[in-house]
Amino acid sequence: MAETGRSFPPNITTDEPTVARIYDYGMGGKDNFAVDREAALSLAKIAPEMLDVARENRSFLYRAVRYLAEDMGIRQFIDMGSGMPTELNVHQVAQHFQPEARVVYVDIDPIVLAHGRAILADNANTTVLTADMARSDEILAQEELRDLIDFSEPVGVLYFSVLHCLPDEADPKGALWTMLDAVPSGSHVALSHLISDDVEAGDAFTAGMLALGPWGRVRRPAELRAFLEGLEPVEPGIVDVSEWRPDPDQPPLTPAPAPLQPYLGKASGGKAVWEMGGVLRKP
Repeated sequence: MAETGRSFPPNITTDEPTVARIYDYGMGGKDNFAVDREAALSLAKIAPEMLDVARENRSFLYRAVRYLAEDMGIRQFIDMGSGMPTELNVHQVAQHFQPEARVVYVDIDPIVLAHGRAILADNANTTVLTADMARSDEILAQEELRDLIDFSEPVGVLYFSVLHCLPDEADPKGALWTMLDAVPSGSHVALSHLISDDVEAGDAFTAGMLALGPWGRVRRPAELRAFLEGLEPVEPGIVDVSEWRPDPDQPPLTPAPAPLQPYLGKASGGKAVWEMGGVLRKP
């Protein structure tokens, strides 16, 4: 995104990086600023595998939403911490397989609202809310969400690569379960989370993110599984997202920006930090 000559609403900061815009840059998007691009490069130097991991997560999003829409027949989705509209967006995938699917995007970054609503202006079955995903009760009370989501029917609740953005004191498990308690039996959650068994590597990436602003932390596999107790995993279970029903024929992603290209493929010798996730059914 070219900053020169552009004006933005006063609540959109252009001198501090945000997770949504860093991710947008890593996906080859243009809705980011110099500070976000610098942040992405600094993180790539700390954990080069993160570019691969982020893109694996986006591909997992496609497969998980396709499964929910095509195989499970789910026609309504709440995408928590959705980030910037980029490619393989939830509404595009869901509405490809269920043309009447309804999607509510939720993100705390006001630029997500600005760009999302512009892109979705002609899509009556999709909307964007600016809200804190840690405050699930407040999100559930919003009329705009209730206008699109029928809580008497199964819902696909989505937390792709976002729960690690919440620190422990924000109670990410509580935020997740407040949302899951509101949806009926037969609903599903699809999620992914940054994970590491290597404490040093996980702490290094966490420190790199915290240096950029408020964040959560990389967690251990057992911590994520504890979040999900009481749900029924869909095969193959909770795994590295690259291993969740891989499909070599799924739509490809746009190439990463040139400055990040040298970091692609750095995970070939094994990933110290990775995205673990899957799809689970609420009994």
